[in-house]
Amino acid sequence: MDRPGPDRRFFDIWSRFYDLELVQRLTYRPVHDALLRALVDTPVRRLLDLGCGTGLLTARIRAAHPAAYVVGCDFSAGMLRQAAAHAPAACWAQGDALRLPFRAATFDAVVSTEAFHWFPDQAAALREMFRVLVPGGRVLIALVNPAHAALGRAARLASRLAGEPLRWPTRERMAAELTAAGFRVTSQRRLFRLIAGILFPPVLTVALRPGT
Repeated sequence: MDRPGPDRRFFDIWSRFYDLELVQRLTYRPVHDALLRALVDTPVRRLLDLGCGTGLLTARIRAAHPAAYVVGCDFSAGMLRQAAAHAPAACWAQGDALRLPFRAATFDAVVSTEAFHWFPDQAAALREMFRVLVPGGRVLIALVNPAHAALGRAARLASRLAGEPLRWPTRERMAAELTAAGFRVTSQRRLFRLIAGILFPPVLTVALRPGT
């Protein structure tokens, strides 16, 4: 098991730059757009945005699904301060992805964009997502899935040397970990993003918690 995880202070500092237009346009917005399209035909009643950052996607989901109860959760107080400034009427929660502060079967959808690679125990995070989903609920996770495991290992090593360890699983590994957590993977789609997206492509994986 990888320990320790990323330093909370790193994200508190990064929250000051997260909303810059260039950062959003090149990194986050293409992924957010794809996830919102994936939610178009899905009835959303209670949704958790896990690793919500400064809440830009959370706010967009609330606007697209005004009848839904949408919660943005992040472990960085700095990110959540920015989120609350953007949308003070929204519901924000500070929490650890490995020990989510929600009861079992609370949400019918859990989304996570560009955050899963920071979770120090990804298997535990998937088990928590499974726990807080209702039977029949869906999880939508978007992050870099390198084409080859060697690229992921190189990124892992470089990030550890930089002091902020991350782990990018391949698409196949992502599907295997979801299956091991009890999910049934329904789709995986590579997303288009400029510059680094060619070598390190983001992939949107959608999976279902079986049951009725």
